[in-house]
Amino acid sequence: MAEKLPPGFRFQPTDEELVFQYLKCKVFSYPLPASIMPDLNACNFDPWDLPGEMEDERYFFSTKEAKYRTGNRINRATVSGYWKATGSDKQIISRRNEVGGMRKTLVFHMGKPPHGSRTNWIMHEYRLLTLSNDSLHANNQNYLNHEMEKWVLCHVFLKKTSKSSEDEEIMQSFCNKMKSNLFDCMRENDGIIAESSSSSSSRSNDIHEVSSSACSRQY
Repeated sequence: MAEKLPPGFRFQPTDEELVFQYLKCKVFSYPLPASIMPDLNACNFDPWDLPGEMEDERYFFSTKEAKYRTGNRINRATVSGYWKATGSDKQIISRRNEVGGMRKTLVFHMGKPPHGSRTNWIMHEYRLLTLSNDSLHANNQNYLNHEMEKWVLCHVFLKKTSKSSEDEEIMQSFCNKMKSNLFDCMRENDGIIAESSSSSSSRSNDIHEVSSSACSRQY
């Protein structure tokens, strides 16, 4: 059962701490530094339905779920969308300068692939790799390998849009609207000018015809 932090405390672990202090202890059944991460299946929840407050960053252990009975593809679909990997995986280096884990970045998309709509929900998924010099692997290699492939640690958060980005979007929208209004005014003015020109030409012809008629009667 995950515990809640006391008021005023913030959980802000580094990538190294998440892999070597939490995920590794989870896989090897060692006591965790703090019992604040629940066990759950990420595919059973949309990101906004995960345990915790909307504005909080969520951390939890999750088991990998195969997309198909045969094959190694991981199921990343939820009720309302799916998680899609982006960029390259990041190596997590231990203090002994060994690559002990990897961090995969995923973005949540609404809808069905491949036509989903990208959102600002981000997931960092950490997985553990075999440490060549770790004597713990010698006792039960198969069991540990299975546990390492089974468990991942997930960090889910809502990416905040910067104020400058919001201002740029508002300004761009304003400029586009002004351009549209300007083009509408230009088209209206062109129509008025054309109509005025046509009307002036018609009046000029009428005056010319009246003058010609008057001259004919005079002579």
